[in-house]
Amino acid sequence: MTGADVPGRPPLVTVLGASGFVGSVVVAALSRRPVRLRTVARGPVAVPRGARADVERCTGDLTDRDVLRTAVAGSDAIVHLVSHGAGWRGEGASDEALGQANAGVMSALLEALLERGHARGAAALVLFAGSTSQAGPGAPIPVDESAPDAPTSPYDRQKQAAERELLAAAAQGTVRGASLRLPTVYGRGAPAGRKDRGVLAAMVRRALAGEPLTMWHDGSVLRDLLHVDDTARAFLAALDHPEAVTGRHWVLGTGQGEPLGRVFRSIADGVAARTGRPPVPVTAVPPPAHALPTDLRSTVANSTRFRTATGWRPLTPLDAGLADLIADLADAPPD
Repeated sequence: MTGADVPGRPPLVTVLGASGFVGSVVVAALSRRPVRLRTVARGPVAVPRGARADVERCTGDLTDRDVLRTAVAGSDAIVHLVSHGAGWRGEGASDEALGQANAGVMSALLEALLERGHARGAAALVLFAGSTSQAGPGAPIPVDESAPDAPTSPYDRQKQAAERELLAAAAQGTVRGASLRLPTVYGRGAPAGRKDRGVLAAMVRRALAGEPLTMWHDGSVLRDLLHVDDTARAFLAALDHPEAVTGRHWVLGTGQGEPLGRVFRSIADGVAARTGRPPVPVTAVPPPAHALPTDLRSTVANSTRFRTATGWRPLTPLDAGLADLIADLADAPPD
């Protein structure tokens, strides 16, 4: 990418949702590059010391169209990582609230880019964080880009709506757009990132508190667990290969299905080694009423196409990632 305003000027990369779990790590990775970096979030965003990027911080509610229009002005690339404050499952959030964070922000974003046009250069690149669970509980194992979508939850339906709108705009030439569908993402995260880091962080916190780790199944359900550092690297790989990725969705993952029973026991053992206490029990309990079909079915992602298109591959072994997550949460100050 090159800067849209002045030939030879560094490109302007805007990260929407820059204070979130994934967003904060993407910001940290981009800050090491010689780009103009605009971070956009409701709250403060920390940038590592010694950043090479020229950083501009914007604060505001991105469901406000005027705020969003200002936030994306002049951007060469936009990474859409906005999520609802209810977390990755969207529990307790209405369909309308989830829609504002996903499809609503996407609609306003595309409207702003259409108004701007791209007479001065290439259309802006827009990368969206989708979800492998958009394929629904009947998806093949492993799932890849050929699987038809059958989303069953409000969260997945809203992700799908935003993704479809982006890819339709890409087909019309309004933007260069791609959706990177994420599996279960875990890991340390950036220091100032949002504390909601998904199911594995929740289990680590429970184990540190001496509470049992509960499963809604017998532990044989598989999950593809992608470290947040590898997730951030995938977005940077897509930024580096805009022509290769634009116009379609991509499935990300390690390609390895990890039995959650074994993962939870590894967490219990790792916390025990850290604290000197006996490992907390890992037990099966009946699924609650709000459990989704995808909660009880294995999910493994085949990311071969994205790897081939961009050269990306995951680098963080699960054991190392879990050990680092345990150390981070064990040393964290109490809320």
